[in-house]
Amino acid sequence: MRLAVTRWRAAASAAGLALLAGACDLKRAPVLDPKGPIALAERDLLFDAFYVMMLVIVPIIILTLWFAWRYRASNTKAKYTPTWANSVTIDAITWLIPAVIVIAVAVLLWRSTHRLDPYRPLESKEPPFDVQVVAQDWKWLFIYPEQGIAVVNQLAFPAGRPVSLRITSDTVMNSFYVPQLAGQIYAMAGMQTRLQMLADQPGKFVGRNSQYSGGGYSEQHFEVLAMTPADFDAWVARAKQSGRALDAAAYTALAAKSRANPITYYSTVEPKLFDSIIDKYRHSGHAQHAPARR
Repeated sequence: MRLAVTRWRAAASAAGLALLAGACDLKRAPVLDPKGPIALAERDLLFDAFYVMMLVIVPIIILTLWFAWRYRASNTKAKYTPTWANSVTIDAITWLIPAVIVIAVAVLLWRSTHRLDPYRPLESKEPPFDVQVVAQDWKWLFIYPEQGIAVVNQLAFPAGRPVSLRITSDTVMNSFYVPQLAGQIYAMAGMQTRLQMLADQPGKFVGRNSQYSGGGYSEQHFEVLAMTPADFDAWVARAKQSGRALDAAAYTALAAKSRANPITYYSTVEPKLFDSIIDKYRHSGHAQHAPARR
């Protein structure tokens, strides 16, 4: 039974993807072209919700056409009883079917919400790879505490290894989003949010800010590189050869408003820079506190 359901779901997903792909270019709809387990689960959830909605929409379309045909003016055999006052059958259909659908959607969302908790570490034999993310006007800064480097508008990591992101903002609220690898989560000043993601294989993707944040919002994209371990080591070595130091003065200059920033590497980073960015908003009395997580 389970195998049959799995096969039906796979066939339905393939059919739905084919229809959606025919209507739009997958490059313009990257959420339909997942390259990691989190994005794949989110795409499947989108399809599941679509199928549940079809349980309502398809019968309505069929009944609309059937009623129009059956009760057309030329059909004198159709039974016409406009004076009825109550119908147990109609009441049961109009109440029970929507109730079942709402319950099904609620169960689906409940299970998926816990399974796709962005704070929940991914199960893997590989240890998580830590990256600190800072949203600025209008660019993204990625700090690598283990490697001691930082990069503007480029996020690189080894493919096949879970990536654990700590995210904050040094400006207004932003939203971190890599559609082909993970869902979106907000970046807010004075607090940190978490996001887990994983790329199944090496590739190049696009990340973006999906929350309007001012005049340079439309150019606030960043490059995402999932690399082989050897390529990633070479990338780290290239960053360490940049000769730029991200100290307090350099960070202040970087945090100023700017648009279409080129990819920039920093060979060294001010110690605990990420924590100090969060702390400066807490000390100013504008902190926002996230729920404690274990």
